[in-house]
Amino acid sequence: MDPESGFSIPSPLRNPSPLSWVNLSRNLILAYQSLGVVYGDLSTSPLYVYSSTFIGKLQNHPNENVIFGVFSLIFWTLTLIPLLKYVLIVLSADDNGEGGTFALYSLLCRHAKFSLLPNQQAADEELSAYKYGPSGSAQATGSPLKRFLERHKRLRTALLVVVLFGAAMVIGDGVLTPAISVLSSVSGLQVTEQKLTKGALVVLACVILVGLFALQHVGTHRVAFLFAPIVIIWLVSIFSIGLYNIIHWNPKIIRAISPYYIIKFFRETGKDGWISLGGILLSVTGTEAMFADLGHFTAVSIRLAFAFVVYPCLVVQYMGQAAFLSRNLQSIPNSFYDSIPGHAFWPVFVIATLASIVGSQAIITATFSLIKQCHALGCFPRVKVVHTSKHIFGQIYIPEINWILMILTLAITIGFQDTTLIGNAYGLACISVMFITTFLMALVVTFVWQKSALLAALFLVLFWFCEGVYLSAALTKVPQGGWVPLVLSVIFMLVMYIWHYGTCKKYNFDVHNKVLLKWLLGLGPSLGIMRVPGIGLIYSELTTGVPAVFSHFVTNLPAFHKVLVFICVKSVPVPYVSPEERFLIGRVCPRPYRMYRCIVRYGYKDIQRDDGNFEERLIQSIAEFIQMEAGEPQVCSSESSSYDGRLAVISSRTIQPSSSLIVIENDDCSGIESIQSSKSQTLQSLQSAYLDDENQAARRHVRFEVASSPGMDRSVREELEDLIEAKEAGVAYIMGHSYVKARRSSSYLKKVVIDMGYSFLRKNCRGSAAALNIPHTNLIEVGMIYDV
Repeated sequence: MDPESGFSIPSPLRNPSPLSWVNLSRNLILAYQSLGVVYGDLSTSPLYVYSSTFIGKLQNHPNENVIFGVFSLIFWTLTLIPLLKYVLIVLSADDNGEGGTFALYSLLCRHAKFSLLPNQQAADEELSAYKYGPSGSAQATGSPLKRFLERHKRLRTALLVVVLFGAAMVIGDGVLTPAISVLSSVSGLQVTEQKLTKGALVVLACVILVGLFALQHVGTHRVAFLFAPIVIIWLVSIFSIGLYNIIHWNPKIIRAISPYYIIKFFRETGKDGWISLGGILLSVTGTEAMFADLGHFTAVSIRLAFAFVVYPCLVVQYMGQAAFLSRNLQSIPNSFYDSIPGHAFWPVFVIATLASIVGSQAIITATFSLIKQCHALGCFPRVKVVHTSKHIFGQIYIPEINWILMILTLAITIGFQDTTLIGNAYGLACISVMFITTFLMALVVTFVWQKSALLAALFLVLFWFCEGVYLSAALTKVPQGGWVPLVLSVIFMLVMYIWHYGTCKKYNFDVHNKVLLKWLLGLGPSLGIMRVPGIGLIYSELTTGVPAVFSHFVTNLPAFHKVLVFICVKSVPVPYVSPEERFLIGRVCPRPYRMYRCIVRYGYKDIQRDDGNFEERLIQSIAEFIQMEAGEPQVCSSESSSYDGRLAVISSRTIQPSSSLIVIENDDCSGIESIQSSKSQTLQSLQSAYLDDENQAARRHVRFEVASSPGMDRSVREELEDLIEAKEAGVAYIMGHSYVKARRSSSYLKKVVIDMGYSFLRKNCRGSAAALNIPHTNLIEVGMIYDV
């Protein structure tokens, strides 16, 4: 069995093959690396779990049985949720190796018609990543529940809202994790001889937090090699301290592993014990990172790291703290630092601070990745994405989100100044994400794994019962700080849903107002205007048909480019699209019109890098399509009246010679020869100066020539020569500059959402041209009013 699937670990004990040794060593290396990325947050929970649990009325029950009961609850919580649910079950529900809330939603959208993305095509289902999972024949049968959900759009919308709420809660984690981790780590200074005041601790925590967020633009790759050793040293430290406390203070704590002590705990504490579950919940905060960061590692490596390193260290540490507290009840407010032997305090304090920074770094990076995924699925406004590493794929930095997170984190730290109140908020955010993951996993068990609905219901009931108890206790803490994640999640969810709603309405307007193909055919190959040399790239969200922005040009301008390409850059519900499958090329009109369509497909985790070769890849892809069409007329028959919608997959991996084109590369500045000869000398000098400022001259410039092939059809040669001539004349990028407003007949709520909410987001988010890396010197924008 494939070790990446997460179902088995290859055993090297009997007749080991070289492949099994390679896989085992690879997973061990990944397990080591995962300690610094995945488990930083989870491993720092012992800093504040006991102190948060005993805040409140549980202080009225200071005795050994209660301490033992709290540890027993922590032990079984760690066993049931991280170990049983995530390690054994959830990690198997990966989407082509990716994990997280959106990975589960993506799986569901591909195995059932749950997606609300407006521009999906049947061709997307032919992607290799799309077919991940059970075979299509198994999916075709379907269940009554599946058909019921597919028929009702409101239920599919509700599913999207649930996913967005989970994503918003994860963003809330990105605000709360740095605050509670850093503040709890520096709180150790209160137990030293020279005790710092609470105000001084808050100032110190804020300085560390500002430094943490200020260094995000550097990228984690520059310090990533330090992360795993820091967490390993931290885990060894807390394991050693816990073992020392067990032996020195109360070895009887081992008995508390028995769930009998949980019964005794609730029998003695009653309602006070139930409310204290909000603090015990903090022992599993950070668990979701095991699934969310799956794409950077393998399921086996994450399982190995947790089962053999993290889990034993955490259990021994919590057991040791309980043993210490059973003999030192007065130390509950600072239980972790008080339990440290005196000579080891300062080394442990330093490594605790470093470990808290590592845990904070991981959730901040995960927040950047999640927001990019939300944007790819049409659920978040466009933001600037900076790639912090040329070698490590997926490491990104989003400036706007980084500073928003910093401001919110500082506000939480300064406003609460208490890890208990922040812990109340943090626990509610984490358990809400787990609750949603359980719900989505139950749907995956039924619709993706093709298991019985009874098994899915059993999974749902078991873990919803466990998590529901903690959720109910966390909800009681809403007045004491628990309102923070609710407010943050509602704000972020409103932003995401308003953007998604407005985007869908805008797309539907484009669909209903697109130009009829019969109208274009009636104009003839010249379109009734002068066709001048050059290529016009017309950007639109439409995958079929001609956008209304094109009719504005045809009816108002006396000339247009000789070659027209309608470009659609869209996201598909898969994590990655291979370069070989990225481009879909087809015709819009018959061959004499020289009008093509190019659909560029990206997965929700793909990075749209600006390598400066898009134009060259596009020209080569169109040339390959022209030759493919000549060799296989059924690809897009010129005799048919239906041209649009017939597309062929063209590889876009590299720019290389083909049977139809010869590629000539030029690395010096003389390669800038694409400026049209019809331009004035002033325009030429301005464009040259702009390119020099942007360092564009250093890019590789490619020129094409038609290969000399005796067997090439004359019409194909003429079309290729027209394409190359147009490329040499220059490329113009044409986009619609849209203004979206609600119709007069719309409801008041819709007017508020579109005219105020969506318009505000569009005005303050990144422009389409900047997001698509379109050069400003070649950009033409056309004003469009959308009455939605």
